[in-house]
Amino acid sequence: MAGPRSEVAHDSDEGRAVGYRSLGRRPDDDLHVPEGCVLGRVSIVHGANADVIWFDASANEVVSLCHLSPNVDPRPVAGDWVAVRDDRVEAVLERRSALRRLNRRTRAVQVLAANVDLVLLVIPIDREANVRMLERYAVMARDSGAQPFIILTKADEADDVEGAVEAVRAVVPDVEVLTTSSHSGEGIDHLRRLLALGVTAVMLGASGAGKTSLLNALEGSHELTRTLGRGGDGRHATSTRKLYRLTGGGVLLDIPGIRLANLAVESDDVDETFAEIDEAATHCRFRDCSHHDDVGCAVRAAVEAGEIDPQRLASWWRIQAEADPPARARGAASRRTLREPPRELGSPEGD
Repeated sequence: MAGPRSEVAHDSDEGRAVGYRSLGRRPDDDLHVPEGCVLGRVSIVHGANADVIWFDASANEVVSLCHLSPNVDPRPVAGDWVAVRDDRVEAVLERRSALRRLNRRTRAVQVLAANVDLVLLVIPIDREANVRMLERYAVMARDSGAQPFIILTKADEADDVEGAVEAVRAVVPDVEVLTTSSHSGEGIDHLRRLLALGVTAVMLGASGAGKTSLLNALEGSHELTRTLGRGGDGRHATSTRKLYRLTGGGVLLDIPGIRLANLAVESDDVDETFAEIDEAATHCRFRDCSHHDDVGCAVRAAVEAGEIDPQRLASWWRIQAEADPPARARGAASRRTLREPPRELGSPEGD
């Protein structure tokens, strides 16, 4: 009798592993679930409650409306892996990535999505690219720990697709760009292959960018554009954050359109987005050069020589100020520290 029970237990464990893989769990995820709890993934949060998907001992999928334990910290968001006991979220497990921004009112850091592998920056091709917003999206994506990927929507409405692609690449030259059309199906198969089993993606874009239409095109359905409110009333699917399980195997987190991407990131993430400025800055006379009117500024010299777009530098100033406010407060005092000159030019004290 021990043999059959062992086989059943093995089959159940394997079934649960497959189930959690379909929720986006990766083989390298190190999730420590407290004893007496089960592993679940948050689909949507309703204030003090959350919809959580998990698997029972028989590998049956369960979707529960779970209460949040009063002491749970951090508060869960869509995409979080959580420990659940008796329909209560007891703990949020360690996040491998977190897409975040600053709350404009409280200035507190707000996590928008957790445990994401791909950040899809959704930009409508029928509008002139909002350069300032795109730059911020790229910085946010890199800060999250996920891979940024640009999706240009509504390609069927553009007269100059290549021109639009080149305009975007000029802003974020090291991020892959895919043109799509929800009507003609262009690029949809490519995107579907990206969102394979075990991959979690989030779409980041302003309202009207075509995120919901893109989601519908991926699934070959129009049913995802609306969902039922808790009172049974219809509402737009992106009025709240929600995790969708895709038929291709991946999961996609759709969040509301963001009007302004307030940053809560480190300077290194800004430097990666503005690589040409970061490279030129290594030749500035002062380590903490502000690239405004500092003596020996190599970045300003590159702008004057036409090697760096002045608008890129203007964007760098704005974003750097948001990403590292203390750097501005340190001011000229810190910028008086000279870079160490090449050995043949003399001592570190300079001239």
